[in-house]
Amino acid sequence: MAEARRVLIASRLFAPEVSAGAFRLRALAQGFLRLGCRVRVLTTTTPPSAPDLAVAEAGMTISRFPVLRDRGGNVRGYLQYLSFDIPLFFRMLFAGYDLAVAEAPPTTGLVVSVISRLRRKPYAYYAADIWTDGVIAMGAPRIVITTMRALEGHVMRHAACVLSVSDEVSDRLETFGVDRATIATVGNGVDTTMFSPDGPARQSDVPYLVYTGTMSEWQGAERFVEAMPAVLERHPDAMLRFFGQGVSEPVIREAAERLAPGHVLLGGVVAPNEAAEWIRGAAASLVSIVPGIGYDFARPTKTYAAAACGTPVIFAGTGSGAALVRDNGLGRAVDYRAADIAEAMIDAIDSWKSGETDSLRAERAGWVEANASLRAVGAKASAAVMEASGA
Repeated sequence: MAEARRVLIASRLFAPEVSAGAFRLRALAQGFLRLGCRVRVLTTTTPPSAPDLAVAEAGMTISRFPVLRDRGGNVRGYLQYLSFDIPLFFRMLFAGYDLAVAEAPPTTGLVVSVISRLRRKPYAYYAADIWTDGVIAMGAPRIVITTMRALEGHVMRHAACVLSVSDEVSDRLETFGVDRATIATVGNGVDTTMFSPDGPARQSDVPYLVYTGTMSEWQGAERFVEAMPAVLERHPDAMLRFFGQGVSEPVIREAAERLAPGHVLLGGVVAPNEAAEWIRGAAASLVSIVPGIGYDFARPTKTYAAAACGTPVIFAGTGSGAALVRDNGLGRAVDYRAADIAEAMIDAIDSWKSGETDSLRAERAGWVEANASLRAVGAKASAAVMEASGA
């Protein structure tokens, strides 16, 4: 009987930490387990905001190490990344494994690449997005952009397999000189056992719209607050609720106090089951991407989470994310302008009050179950890595 393959996953994020990347990697680990592998995860100590949930399973070992986090509890920033990557070098140097998987940032990918090449082991890289595009969007100096592009390209070109979340991301990977034959487009997904129409919904006497997840510069979620004055003219009792964290929180709070005092609430990070309850009870779930800064290819996981609960999505922006919502009946895609967003929010509240939202709930959730189940994505990704590594 052949010995089980030993897979090592290196990531600064892993469940139960609340993030799309953490859940995606857990699904990948579970995919490897179903293929008969043994999995070891090298990750970080969870922050206080993480739910107290056991995530290790038979055949999976999770090794956690303290790491620097920013004031929001995120492993985000050069020092924070290095506080994970430097110890990771030594943790991997003495770890037994047959193949490795690296999650972004590319600095983590570099550590995995160097150690794996020294030990003559294959590795894969999970490209959920393009980090070079991110530093461009943040207006980083040219030397930072050039360095990031060289680093990211090096890591991906030397990987046995690069996992991509969409065709658009796969196309971008080729611009880094990555061989298309090594790219596996596995899609993006959500845990449909957690996010589904079947479950408790938050009861509210007033209509509310909800934004869940990261609030970053490239998402520009403050535009939803800017739309609220027009919404309140039609629905004076409407509320806008944010759950999550990110660097844009101060901007959102300032806009809320100035434009819609008492009608915008920031609830911080909540457990996935609680987020699902808020989504089920909402008139619409809000998703945004600032257009023209390099992220038009993105399909945020929060879109799938909302639709999996049967709640309509209002997507503000252009590109792939807008097409996803528009082409599959998941809600409404509008331009990234406060007036257009306000119109969509008003219509969503009208539909919630009339009962139309509930009448289409099963249809939206059914599309996600058939096309974006996280279990299916994890299975596809793990199989692609095993095939590329010669297992």
